[in-house]
Amino acid sequence: MKKKSRQKSALSLHFDQQKSQAPKVTAKGKGLMADRIIELARQHDIPVREDPDLVEVLSQVEVNQEVPPSVYRVVAELLAWVYKMNNDFKGIAGGPQISGGKRP
Repeated sequence: MKKKSRQKSALSLHFDQQKSQAPKVTAKGKGLMADRIIELARQHDIPVREDPDLVEVLSQVEVNQEVPPSVYRVVAELLAWVYKMNNDFKGIAGGPQISGGKRP
């Protein structure tokens, strides 16, 4: 019996400390929509990180809604990774800092 493969899912997050207390889900999708979210992130040099468990949890959050407190710790670790990637990119490329907080 063949095992049914999971359809790819993706989402993006944005965090503006001046406007929100927590990051917000800004886009989410499966299949072709997930591919497009990832493609747009890469086109704009936004770090992409695979975390199927976190995507599964955050897929329950509506677009433009803040992430729930139950995942603050995991999302904080993700944001720390994004900020590190921003600093690494800035140091290597000497270019502008990547807009942080978005996470497909």
